[in-house]
Amino acid sequence: MRISSLLAVLLSTPVLSTHLLVNVPSSPQLLFPSTLPASTSATLTTLSHSYCAPLRADNTFSFRNVTSGSYLLDVHAHTHFFLPLRVDIHEPAHHTPPTKKTDPATTTPEVEVWGTFRGNEWANKGEVVAVKKIVEQGKEVWTFDAKPAAGEKEYFIVRQGFSPLGLLKNPMILIAGASMLVVFGMPYLMDNMDPEMKAEFEERQKSSTIGGGAAANPLQNFDAAAWLAGSSGSGTSTPKKQLAEKGITR
Repeated sequence: MRISSLLAVLLSTPVLSTHLLVNVPSSPQLLFPSTLPASTSATLTTLSHSYCAPLRADNTFSFRNVTSGSYLLDVHAHTHFFLPLRVDIHEPAHHTPPTKKTDPATTTPEVEVWGTFRGNEWANKGEVVAVKKIVEQGKEVWTFDAKPAAGEKEYFIVRQGFSPLGLLKNPMILIAGASMLVVFGMPYLMDNMDPEMKAEFEERQKSSTIGGGAAANPLQNFDAAAWLAGSSGSGTSTPKKQLAEKGITR
């Protein structure tokens, strides 16, 4: 008698199980989802449960009999990175009472999906992902999209070949080219210069210190070693001699 009553209680208790259908849509990062390798799979993970589903021919992942809870959805592919999603499955606020005493009460689960990322606090929810409820073979199915985060994964670095244009972009090459342009282009500019301007330019060069027209800089003939030794250099007088000429003695 007790066993029969216990079985009746277990049979009348509603078991919350959900069918999730995760779709991989066409996107700029993945124009043709059918090109994903056959080893692509998706996992729903929580503290007490873990579900795994392979990629089907219609580019979907099917998770059946998922119990209520908060899950992390990861799509594992060798060719693309997918954004992780947070999937929450919980009972709604309302439920359908049984029509007869012998029928068990039916409860419809609700599914909510948000974007997330690794290292993020679980309570910090990201962008909401649209979830649709469809009916397949008389059963409710919750479906939503899982999109790749970026383009294809790159496992190898392509070696750059020799490029003349890249060589010309080198700063050292540009500096050398500018110097050669000044060296070989200046005589051409001087030959094509206006005669009056050319004569004025030559006159300024003669009167400048570079041309030797002005007196030489006295610092050019200064002998620092002789001055430190206390001896007189050529054309210069030592500090002692200068003091003697002024009548100052130590």
